[in-house]
Amino acid sequence: MKLTPIPIYSPTFTVPWPTPPFFVRMACLSMPCSNSILTHHNRQQISLKTQRHRPGYFNTQQIIRRPGFRTVCMAEPYLIAKLDSAERTWKELSLRLADPDVASNPDEYQKLAKSLAELEEVVTNYQKFKDVEVQLQQSKELAKEPGIDQDMADMVADEISMLSKKLSELEQNLQALLVPSDPLDSRNIMLEVRAGTGGDEAGIWAGDLVRMYQRYAEQNSWKYSPVSCTEAEKGGFKQYVMEIRGERVYSKLKYESGVHRVQRVPQTESQGRVHTSTATVAIMPEVDEVEVVIDPKDIDLSTARSGGAGGQNVNKVETAVDLFHKPTGIRIFCTEERSQLKNKTRALQLLRAKLYDIKLREQQESVRNQRKSQVGTGARSEKIRTYNYKDSRVSDHRTKINFDLASFLSGNIDEAVQACAAMEQKELLEELAASMNMSTI
Repeated sequence: MKLTPIPIYSPTFTVPWPTPPFFVRMACLSMPCSNSILTHHNRQQISLKTQRHRPGYFNTQQIIRRPGFRTVCMAEPYLIAKLDSAERTWKELSLRLADPDVASNPDEYQKLAKSLAELEEVVTNYQKFKDVEVQLQQSKELAKEPGIDQDMADMVADEISMLSKKLSELEQNLQALLVPSDPLDSRNIMLEVRAGTGGDEAGIWAGDLVRMYQRYAEQNSWKYSPVSCTEAEKGGFKQYVMEIRGERVYSKLKYESGVHRVQRVPQTESQGRVHTSTATVAIMPEVDEVEVVIDPKDIDLSTARSGGAGGQNVNKVETAVDLFHKPTGIRIFCTEERSQLKNKTRALQLLRAKLYDIKLREQQESVRNQRKSQVGTGARSEKIRTYNYKDSRVSDHRTKINFDLASFLSGNIDEAVQACAAMEQKELLEELAASMNMSTI
């Protein structure tokens, strides 16, 4: 069955931004088409015959510009206000980059180009969002047209469902793009695991956590190396520090700070009773000498002979370094390297990370006093997770989500990390909405 092309009746018409509807473009082509290959906009072309100005014709001005036709924003007002502001800033920066005076100043040009690049993805996605929003509104208007048959109504409904889903996805992307990023996310880290309550079992549990994070690092193609460790008598570690280097390490592992509790029958238990033990994890972003200045007068440094691998050198030469920071009481004993100089460098590197972590936690505590964070601040006293061997279950107390124990201890913790990141993003968006609402009062 062939369909009669619909000529444009009115010689002048206006089409809403951003793109002309397909039926306007197709009407000029006078192309017959089959029912079996109708697109949504072809269906618009056919259905809009019900608004004919005369038999076989329609008036695009009457349809497109009729009263009541307007785009209704589907996103939250605060989100649109923020996006409109970003788009205006992007346009202003584009104009400034075209200024010959700016182009002749390399430093200024580079600064503006960097700011423009940071907004590029936001603005591009926002323009896509507005495009889809217009298409969705047109589809909804089409669904209200009188005289539309059932087949056409079903196809329009499918189109509305598809566009609504796409619009929701774009809105979620925009929300994520608007959340301010943590400037520390791209840094390498020092990961410290300390045995907590539970005696020998706590040391064994600390060793299990160390292996879990090593496996997670391997899955992400990160490099890890030990910095300092103290082994426990029955296995595991009393304290273990390792450096992890790679792409955006801190952004993923920063949610691991806190108390990790285990419930199981320990290897040291002869009666088969379930014990509860804990280990504390601290995630410290790496810092350089410029960010944390250490006064040499505040340090007591002594050397000692080391042991273990390394041959007679580590047994005869004092390669181990014992560093004590008097203002904070932090003591670091580093033996992992084969030379005293390298151990001293490692010890100072770890001290800087610890001092920076203290300042960071003070700032986070200040933020927490202003808002109750569900994700938590990463305080070392905060219980974040329970590992239950009896039920083969890992329970995250922040997100209220359970995970498979065996998979989790094998290093598959990415799902838990993403859940924490999503919750933090939600909190930041709520803060953003509150701040935008306050600014409009």
